Amino acid sequence: MTMSNENLPAEDRFEWWREQMARDSVPTMASSPYADDFRATATMAELGPVRLSLLTFPEVRALRTPALVRRSDPELYGLNLITSNALWIAQCDQDARFGRGDLMLYDSSQPFDSRAVPRAGHEGMLMLHIPKAALPLRPERLNRLLACRLPGDTGMNTVLVHYLRGLASVVARGDVGEAETQRLGEVALALAAATLAGQIDAEDRLAPETRRQALLSRIETFVELNLGDPELTPAVIAAHHHISVGYLHRLFQHRELTLTAWIRHRRLECARADLTDPRLRLRPVHAVGARWGFRHPADFSRAFRAAHGLPPVDYRRAALAAGGGAARQERQGRQRRQERQASDGRVDAGTRSG
Repeated sequence: MTMSNENLPAEDRFEWWREQMARDSVPTMASSPYADDFRATATMAELGPVRLSLLTFPEVRALRTPALVRRSDPELYGLNLITSNALWIAQCDQDARFGRGDLMLYDSSQPFDSRAVPRAGHEGMLMLHIPKAALPLRPERLNRLLACRLPGDTGMNTVLVHYLRGLASVVARGDVGEAETQRLGEVALALAAATLAGQIDAEDRLAPETRRQALLSRIETFVELNLGDPELTPAVIAAHHHISVGYLHRLFQHRELTLTAWIRHRRLECARADLTDPRLRLRPVHAVGARWGFRHPADFSRAFRAAHGLPPVDYRRAALAAGGGAARQERQGRQRRQERQASDGRVDAGTRSG
């Protein structure tokens, strides 16, 4: 569900924001230099054991006092991904400044002070709300991570960031069913638990299924980042993750596609996206195939035709022609609207002058 205060009177927008944050996260004392006209959006989704929020907002300070903690505590951790600009937070005698791509953990049961200071435009943040009871990790050890910068480009953090960005896209589209929503939330919880456990050397406290899911997600991220490498084989993937090839294949045995078939499918999908992109229309077809791990043009053409019914050259020609027709229709429609508006303007002017 996506909400915006765009249609509210300017003077009511900041109060709307405070109410949304109190309902979705935790009550705070909020202030902002933009309180007179605080434009913000919030997309929220219940995902089984966790909740995800996608937020955009201007500069704001949020202060959670001991009195507010005593008054209302949902007993949750907030694991946030900073998607733009800067955030500062202090909690549990620790403080740090966070930038784009960083992860940040806070505890609803302890006071905090935070400031979002966009350098330009609006702040962006993904918030994963995790009930404390759902994390098999000791709170006193997690306290070490509160208000500490967790770079999003290292180790397991990278996998979680990659998943959260994809999850945000799915939530924004709003096209998933209840069963799939539950599963998406379970995976998010498993990855968050594995990420936090790795930060405090507590992986042994994770359930076997949580460790398995975290490993599988780490493997999927590795594959996605290396699709263009023709040497990306099950043996290479297994060696990188310090597991046997047999165990690697068992991880994928309940999937619709085997590991090898999934890699081929993802390569062909990426190649298809390139072939239908007008900006890449001058890139040779064989170069598109090579970019996505196909060493030999004939192998690429054969695999693409088997998947999409046409050789890549013909598929590109048809797709770009269809796209060009749609673009022409859009331009013609825009031109007709402009002509009508100009005509209406002349009629109005003529009426006024008469």
